[in-house]
Amino acid sequence: MIMKLLKYISVFILAALFAVACNEGIDPISPIDPGPDESAPVVTITSPANGYQIKVPETVAPVTIGFEATDDIELGSVSVKLNGTEIKKYSEFKDYRRMIDQFVYDNVTNGAHVLEITATDLEGKSTTATVHFEKVSPYTPKYAGETFYMPFDGDFMELISFQTANTVGNPGFAGQGVLGGNSYRGATDSYLTFPFEELKSDEFSATFWYKVNSTPNRSGILSIGAEAENRQQGFRLFREGGAESQQLKLNVGFGSGESWNDGGFIDATAGEWVHVGITISPTENVVYLNGAAVRTAVMEAPVDWTGCDEITIAAGGETFSYWDHLSDLSFMDELRFYNRALSGSEIQQIIFDDMPYEPKYDGEVFYMPFEGNNKDLVSDTEASTVGSPDFADGKIGQAFAGATDSYLTFPVDEIKSNEFSAVFWYKVNSTPDRAGILSVGAEAENRKQGFRLFREGDAANQRIKLNVGYGADETWNDGGIIDATAGEWVHVAITISEEVNIIYFNGVEALSDPMEGVIDWTGCEEITIGAGGETFSYWDHLSDLSLIDELRFFTKALSQTEIQAIIDAEK
Repeated sequence: MIMKLLKYISVFILAALFAVACNEGIDPISPIDPGPDESAPVVTITSPANGYQIKVPETVAPVTIGFEATDDIELGSVSVKLNGTEIKKYSEFKDYRRMIDQFVYDNVTNGAHVLEITATDLEGKSTTATVHFEKVSPYTPKYAGETFYMPFDGDFMELISFQTANTVGNPGFAGQGVLGGNSYRGATDSYLTFPFEELKSDEFSATFWYKVNSTPNRSGILSIGAEAENRQQGFRLFREGGAESQQLKLNVGFGSGESWNDGGFIDATAGEWVHVGITISPTENVVYLNGAAVRTAVMEAPVDWTGCDEITIAAGGETFSYWDHLSDLSFMDELRFYNRALSGSEIQQIIFDDMPYEPKYDGEVFYMPFEGNNKDLVSDTEASTVGSPDFADGKIGQAFAGATDSYLTFPVDEIKSNEFSAVFWYKVNSTPDRAGILSVGAEAENRKQGFRLFREGDAANQRIKLNVGYGADETWNDGGIIDATAGEWVHVAITISEEVNIIYFNGVEALSDPMEGVIDWTGCEEITIGAGGETFSYWDHLSDLSLIDELRFFTKALSQTEIQAIIDAEK
C-alpha cells in the first residue's frame, strides 16, 4: 500500500512539473475588448445577378442563391426571403464575423422575383441586399412565320428550339442592347454556328439590330453555304467599306446561279443601332435599313439550300471567309429568322415593337415615314385609307404615292394647338393641274376653321398655297412656285403661329401672311392627306397624284433654323 501511494505521488509531481514546463515563457490569455459596435453588417449577393433571366421550358425551375455577410463585431442572424417569404434563416455561425453560403432553391415559378438577404448584428443593426431576377415563360413566336429568335441576353440560346448555338473562339456580350440590356459582341476569330435544317424554306427573312464596328473594314454577318467559294447555295450577308461608311450587301444562291444585292450604307461614325432586314422570295431579295427598302435584286429561282447544314452568325465562316469576310466585331441584338418574305410594313412593326418611336424634335406629335404603311409612329396608329393610294421610291425609303379618288385621313385631336407646323418632302405631279395636299376643316365650304395646303398651276409650274381659318375669318398665303418639270424632291414646311403663317421651300421662306387670330380647330376631327377631302374638294382640289415623304406635325411654330436641321438630317 505504501509503495502504491508513493507511485501515485510521483506521477502527480511529474505531471505538475510538466505543466509548469509547458507554460514557461508563454503569457497568460487575457480577453481583448473588441470595441464599440459601430457599423451595420455588409451583405453581398453573388448569385443570381441582378436582372438574371432563367430560360428553361419547365414551368418551375431552380435558382442558385449565393451571398456573403460580414459584421465588424458579430453577426446575430441572416434571413433569406424570396418575394417577401422567408426561405432560409441562419443564427449560428462558424465565423461569428463572416458568413459565406450558397444553396439551391428549386421552386422558382414563371414571372418576376425579388430576392432579399438581411443580416442583423447583436445590437439589432441590419442591412438588406436586394436582387431582381425573372423566370421567363417558354417563348412563343410573336410574328407570322417566325422560326428563330436569339435575344443575346447573356447567353447564345435560341428561344423557340431552346438550343444553344455553338461558339467558335470567344464571342462575348456588349453590356448594352436594344432590349434586355445585352447584345452579341464580336471578337477576332470568333463567331456562332447554328443548325439550319429546320429553318429551310423557299421564302426566308432575317431581322436584327446592328451597331457596326468598321474595324476590320469588311466581315461576314450572316453566312450559310454548301462549300467554300461556291455561292450557288444559301446566302451571305456581309459588309465592306471604310472607317466612315460601311455598305451592307447580300448574295443569294439559287442553284444555277447567284443574285447580288448591293444593299445600302450605314454611317460607321454615328455609333447608333440600325435595324437590318433581309427578305428572300422566289422572285426577289430585298435589303432593309431601319425599315426602308434600300435595294431590291431579282431572283431567277428560289434560294437553294442543298448542302446547307449550319448558319454562321457574325462571320463568313467555313463557306465565306475568302475575300477577307472574317469575324465581325460589331454588336448584334434581337436576331430573328422567318419562313416567309416579310413586307416592309411588317418590318416596320417589328422595329416599333422593339424600339417604339420617340419624337426627335421639340413639339413633334406626328411622324409618318410611309415605309410600306400609313402609320403614325408617334401614336402607332394607322391612317384610314380612301381609294387606293400606293407607295413609291421616296426621299428616304418609300413614299406616299397619290392616286385618283384616293387619300388618307387621320384624327387631329393630338395636333390641335394654338401653334402648328407641318414638314414633308414633296415631288409634285402637275396632273391634275390642282389638288389638295393637307386639309382639315369643320365643314365643306367653311374655311374659318382648320387649314388647307393645296396647289394650283399648269404643267410647267405649280403654286403651293395655304389658307388658315381663325374663327372670325380666314387668311390667305399665296406661297410660292415649284418647277413641275424638274422631277425633284422639294422640302415643304408650313408654320402657323398666333401672329403669322409662313410657307418654306427647302428651308427658305417663300411667303408669310399675318394672322388676325389664333387658328380655330372647332369642329375639326380629321386631317386629309393627299387630297382636299370632305371639306375642301370644291374648286376641284381633289386627290393629289404627287409623292409625299417623311410627314411630320408639330404643336409649335418651327423656326427656320429648326426646319433646316430637319432637312439636314434627312438629306
